[in-house]
Amino acid sequence: MWDFFTTVRNRHSVRKYQGDMPVEEEKLHAILEAASAAPSAGDLQAYHLTVVKNADLRKKISEIAEKQSFIATAPVALVISTDTQRSQQQFGERGRDLYSIQDATIAAAYAQLATCAAGLSSTWVGHFDGEKLKKILSFSENYEPVAILSIGYPAEMPEPTPRRPLSEICDVLE
Repeated sequence: MWDFFTTVRNRHSVRKYQGDMPVEEEKLHAILEAASAAPSAGDLQAYHLTVVKNADLRKKISEIAEKQSFIATAPVALVISTDTQRSQQQFGERGRDLYSIQDATIAAAYAQLATCAAGLSSTWVGHFDGEKLKKILSFSENYEPVAILSIGYPAEMPEPTPRRPLSEICDVLE
């Protein structure tokens, strides 16, 4: 098990998976538990996690995600959605339009880091047709998908991409 900073430094988007190696249930459970542990507005957990193992569904999802075929070849696709109704009940319009999105993306980030810590790889996908995805997965109207994580054992390990210097993205006010 890696420490947190090693996990962050070693997380890379992987688009080629060892399709014959399924994700073990205990690792998948740990990833979902990590997502569940993410902070959320009012501790409401205004998000929903959908684990897609079915190959036909993953193929359909890849097609409505601009034909990003790696979604279909990964053994698991994790769809993270907002639960807008849950957040709206507590926080009104701001909860529906902002807090539920923040909650879902924080949970997705935790899941992605847990995936890396478990020795697996992932790619965060945000480019997809949300309405078609909702239909494919038979979502209720209060679920709005915000991210798809393809998850599996890597068949490649891409080189780290350059990051902007902290001086360009961070201000310190004293």
